[in-house]
Formats: sequence, structure tokens, C-alpha cells
Amino acid sequence: LRNIQRALMNANMEEQVKVTVPLNADALNESGTPSDSVFREDITHDMLEIVGFLAENQCPFTLNIYPFLTLGDNNNKSSLPLDYAFFDPHTSPPITDGEYTYLNAFDATYDALVVALTKAGYSNMSIIVGGIGWPTDGHANATPDNAMRFNQGFLDHVLSEVGTPRRPNTPIHFYLSSLIDEDMRSVSTTGGFERHWGMLRYDGVPKYALSLSGSSKTKRRRALVSVPGVRYLDKKWCVLNTDVVDTSTLPDSILYACMNADCTPLGLGCSCYPYLDDVGNASYAFNAYFQRQNQQMGSCSFDGLGHIVTVDPSINTTCPFMVQIAYGSSSTTKVKVTHVQVLVGLCHLLVFIMVLL
Repeated sequence: LRNIQRALMNANMEEQVKVTVPLNADALNESGTPSDSVFREDITHDMLEIVGFLAENQCPFTLNIYPFLTLGDNNNKSSLPLDYAFFDPHTSPPITDGEYTYLNAFDATYDALVVALTKAGYSNMSIIVGGIGWPTDGHANATPDNAMRFNQGFLDHVLSEVGTPRRPNTPIHFYLSSLIDEDMRSVSTTGGFERHWGMLRYDGVPKYALSLSGSSKTKRRRALVSVPGVRYLDKKWCVLNTDVVDTSTLPDSILYACMNADCTPLGLGCSCYPYLDDVGNASYAFNAYFQRQNQQMGSCSFDGLGHIVTVDPSINTTCPFMVQIAYGSSSTTKVKVTHVQVLVGLCHLLVFIMVLL
């Protein structure tokens, strides 16, 4: 923070660019209500030093708020029900904190930070939500329906500028996570859902209906649209060859495929779990690796267990067997055109989001 602030001052840009550092919600103690919130005891000294520096330079405090990570069965320490994460009417009773009433986890977490900052002597510090969203796969609660419910509810909430109980009628500045999935993101410490925060699939197709302008009937809804002009590799898939008699190397082949590609949809409670049998699971893993390798010759071998088919093996749209976009293929012209088109389309969407913010 100090180094970046010094560089900004040397360039006379400290008024145009504000330095900050994103912190997770676990920087706050596990309080029952926002009014009990303080910075976590083991990092209090560091937090007060950071907050003081931000205040001195008139910079915002940035907090990531992910109710998905802290509610329901994602966190055994939490006694709050899952539907408390959402912004629409639900059966869970509100949480009363003195004169304040909380109907959702976001408002409670945001105001917990407001309280912690106030106790530290910075009641008027500006706040940015550095990241918020809901994943669509990799966990039983990570579904497109839940993601649409959460993200649309959140957008409607912040666009209404109703604020939070402790900061009413105040605009909330935020970064919605995320534009597309990240299929190489580490899942070892958290879960498979970490790769599936995207609102769009890998090829720029929306996963669910989402209006970035809000769902109010008085406004013209502007929903996400597919990135135009995306080109794909050949329509061929790598699947398990069921005619092979010796399958002794199959477990190692599946493990290798999933270590080098994304197999998280195959997990318990995930998008492919109810639909695929053992053959389907192996085929999904083989194809994920085959497409990750851009359908290169030899990438469907798996010691003779894999073979290429030209009929889509997908069971349904919930568990699709992907075909890679034409990026990194042998066709130089196709690569350049496709890459530019995808980037342009995604940048247009990103600019649109920024304009709304």
C-alpha cells in the first residue's frame, strides 16, 4: 500500500487513483449481530494500521462478501439458513439487532464492517465490495438457479439505492464476480465451485437470465447476451471405448485427465452427478482433457482406452460435453479472428457493467 501510494504521489495521480487492498469477510470477528462486530483479534493491529493508512490518504476500504461461503452447509460454524443469503422474500425470520432489522446476509456483513470501522474511529470511511457473486457448479448449492436468484436479487437491491440499515439511501459500489469461469483455479483448499463463479460459460454463452439493469418492470430489462462470432473446433469428442477388454489402467487414466482438466461437474451433488454412470464419468473426464489439449493428436489415447466420436455424447444441457473454442488451434487465421471476437464481446459486456456501476 505504501509503495503504490508513493508511486501515485510521485506521478501526481493520487487524486485520480485511490489505493486499496481487498480483504475477506473473515477479517471481522464471528459476531452474532453487526453491533458486536470488530476486527478479528489476531489481526487487529494490522487492520488498524491499514485502516489508518487508508483514511490518511482518503482511500476506500474494500471487502469481499460471499454469502455462499458462509451460509448453509458450506460452513458448519454457521447456524444461519441458506435462504438468508438471498434478497427475495423467504421463510427464515429476520435478524434483529437493536433498532436494526436484517433480512439478508449481505446487509448484515456490510454493516458489520461499518460497525468495526466506527469502533476504530472511521465511521465515514467509504466502502467498496471488492467481490460478490454465486457459483453455478461444484457444490450442491452452486446451481444456475441459485446464482440467478442471488445475483439478480443483489443487483436489484443495490440499484434501488436503498442502502443498508446502518447506511440507508447510500449507493453501494461493487465488483460482481465473475464474468467467466476459471477452469484452472485451485480447488484443493475450498471446493470445485471455485472454478464456476462465471455468469458466462467458457465460450461466452450466458448460463442464466440476468438483467444488469435490474428486474424492475418500470425499466427496460437488459439481459446478458451471447458473445457473437465465437468459432469452435471440430465437432468431435473423446470418450471411453467400451470395446476394450483390459481396463486395468482406467483409474489412473481418469486421474490423469482430471488432474489436467476440469472434472468438478462430476462431484457429488454437482451438475453431472445424477446423470452419468461409470462409463459416462470416464468419458466426461477424457473429453475434458481432450478439449483442453485443443483436440491435439494423441490426446485421446489414454493407453488405448479412449476413442474419438462425432456424435455428441452429452446426456442433456445440464451436463454438456464441451467442444473447445478455436483458440490455439492449428489454423492461425482462425485463432486470431476468434480470439479478437471473444475478447471484444467480453470487453463490451465488461464496459456495460462498469457503466451501470
